[in-house]
Amino acid sequence: MSGMQMRVAGPEHAAQVNAALSRLSEVLGDTHAASDEDIARALSGPHPAARAALAETGVGETVGLALYSPTYSTVRGAAVYVSDLWVSDALRGQGLGRRLLGFVLRDGQALWDARWLKLNVYHGSPAARRFYDRLGFAEADHYTELQLTGRAAEALRGET
Repeated sequence: MSGMQMRVAGPEHAAQVNAALSRLSEVLGDTHAASDEDIARALSGPHPAARAALAETGVGETVGLALYSPTYSTVRGAAVYVSDLWVSDALRGQGLGRRLLGFVLRDGQALWDARWLKLNVYHGSPAARRFYDRLGFAEADHYTELQLTGRAAEALRGET
């Protein structure tokens, strides 16, 4: 992995970020609904909704990506929530995922004083789960993630 570079992507890199996210969606069998414009908006402004770390070869080929944002726990303090992590097939098993997560944690500590990472792993991704287990991630057995989406979110948003 010599010549590998990691950097934070800005809104001007939205197409590159979205292409990597689209590849991740394909791997997971997910629908990919985000447009380049959606990603640019998420990475823009004084309070961006997300940050993106890109791993690139010396010739500028994107081979890894992490999409992340801050979160806060009154128990553990500031954290970085990693919503998406993708490494190209050709580089899996070579430590790039670990390096990306380390980069994200250093960036999160510099920006938000984050000291820990949080993420979700798909039940249908046993290889990803083994990767996270090897790094020392532990399952949060004291809570369940709940989501409010679609019409239910619209209804709540409309209440005063």
